[in-house]
Amino acid sequence: MFEKVLVANRGEIAVRVMVACEELGIETVAVYSDADRDAGHVEYADEAYNIGPAPASESYLDQAEIVDVAERAGADAIHPGYGFLAENAEFACRIESTDGITWVGPPSDAMETLGEKTKARTVMQESGIPVVPGTTEPVDDAEEVRELGDEFGYPIAIKAEGGGGGRGMKIVRSEAEVEDALESAQREGEAYFGNDSVYVEKYLEAPKHIEVQVIADQHGNVRHLGERDCSLQRRHQKVIEEAPSSALDAELRTEIGEAARQGVREAGYTNAGTVEFLLEDGEFYFMEVNTRIQVEHTVSEEVTGIDIVRWQFRVAAGEELGFAQDDVKINEHAIEYRINAENPAADFAPTPGQLTTYRPPASIGVRLDHAVAQGDEIGGDYDSMIGKLIVSGDDREHCLERSKRALEHFAVEGVHTTIPFHRLMLADEIFVAGEHTTKYLDRELDDDALEAAVDRWGPAEATGGDGTQSETAEVTVEVNGRRFGVVIEDGVPQTTAGNADGGTASGGGPGADATPEVATADAVTAEMQGTILSVAVEPGDEVADDDVVCVLEAMKMENDVVAASGGTVESVPITEGDSVDMGDTLVTLE
Repeated sequence: MFEKVLVANRGEIAVRVMVACEELGIETVAVYSDADRDAGHVEYADEAYNIGPAPASESYLDQAEIVDVAERAGADAIHPGYGFLAENAEFACRIESTDGITWVGPPSDAMETLGEKTKARTVMQESGIPVVPGTTEPVDDAEEVRELGDEFGYPIAIKAEGGGGGRGMKIVRSEAEVEDALESAQREGEAYFGNDSVYVEKYLEAPKHIEVQVIADQHGNVRHLGERDCSLQRRHQKVIEEAPSSALDAELRTEIGEAARQGVREAGYTNAGTVEFLLEDGEFYFMEVNTRIQVEHTVSEEVTGIDIVRWQFRVAAGEELGFAQDDVKINEHAIEYRINAENPAADFAPTPGQLTTYRPPASIGVRLDHAVAQGDEIGGDYDSMIGKLIVSGDDREHCLERSKRALEHFAVEGVHTTIPFHRLMLADEIFVAGEHTTKYLDRELDDDALEAAVDRWGPAEATGGDGTQSETAEVTVEVNGRRFGVVIEDGVPQTTAGNADGGTASGGGPGADATPEVATADAVTAEMQGTILSVAVEPGDEVADDDVVCVLEAMKMENDVVAASGGTVESVPITEGDSVDMGDTLVTLE
């Protein structure tokens, strides 16, 4: 077994991985950006190293820096968690070729094969697994897409090869939409995954989203741990997941589980992964493979009693799986609720801020995976997740009732959260009956009901602390990029207007050393931190109310930024690829 593991991630998944390490007697190394100096995963680890500025491209996505830290720290394995570099075959290959460090994940060649959707579809078709009608080769021409639309019938979906979670996917309902949709899917694929290749498949109107958890060792053993139902989605992003699925009978459950095993076996896959399917009218179709641990792995752990992350390490260390397929029993029912810092009544917009109150529920049947505490800041640099509430019960009905108790006692103040949305769902007849599909929320969710839920169950206005400080304080310092905790007696000197050198306390980014631009009534400003995906205007252009001036990627979503009033574009101080902070000027109008 390994002696020291570097976890190349942050937040709750980093802590989840470290928990498994701790139980296996493995020391842990955290990495963190400037924005995460005081983050929970940093506190939990045995050691911690700074790897760069807040933008993920300069820290959590910096492959060379992460490997360098692993070597300096003496780590003999790297676990990527999910997101960031977790499905990056190039990074996995880099680790595999680094002496003395083991990649805790599937082989890089299997990741490359299954990570690109067209290759994965080919593998599954050759394995006899049904796939949604579509292409197995990339398409790059609008006319070719139109021909496929005629062949399959509209609607069709244009999907980025490296995509997932709805990113890089565009629905096309008519020939007239093809050109814009193709360009947008290619742009998102390049921006999110560094790959602008796309493919086309028939779009299913109202499917269930069923995924099967698999784990395979290096000795030819492949097991599945049952399925999860992830059909409750908003804009293709999962919000509530559960296991098992009430949409499957015993025969279909066996069939879909064996299909998942067969597919990963044919691909030479090892370690943990998820095979995702769409289910409609009693027929299932392969969709994609996630070559990593997933956010919702927790519900599979709860219903099977199998620690998936622990087995990731044991498999990576060369051990053989210690259980047969027949040993996997599905007991109870489990549901995971993603608790995000978002305002459901404002189109689920992110709401960064301080957790002035944070009291999560406890007691029987409740699990919480998180890396935050009361007083922590939920920033806008990364995703908006606060934590994951996982509730278990004897069956689905019991689980739903227990969920009501858990969510009622989940107290959060200072930021809006998705808790009111979850409580609304527990009173929703379609969800409670298990009849929801992947399209249910986007088509049926009533905005007025969301506003009422937030009014009823949302937080009071955020308030700060009292500004006092104890005479004894624990602070953190960095020495040569390594993090240490230091206790200081008689208080800590405080500054309010700047750093010790007289500079501002703001982070880096374009123009960080210059006087910040002041937003005016004639300026279009960023409402959140993010990355500019595209700019739609240039100086001299005329714009009207609600015209799109640029596209901003934030919290893993593409957001159109529009002009609040008409005018002539005077200046555009941004370009594609720029990182911007909340309040930064994007466009000025005359």
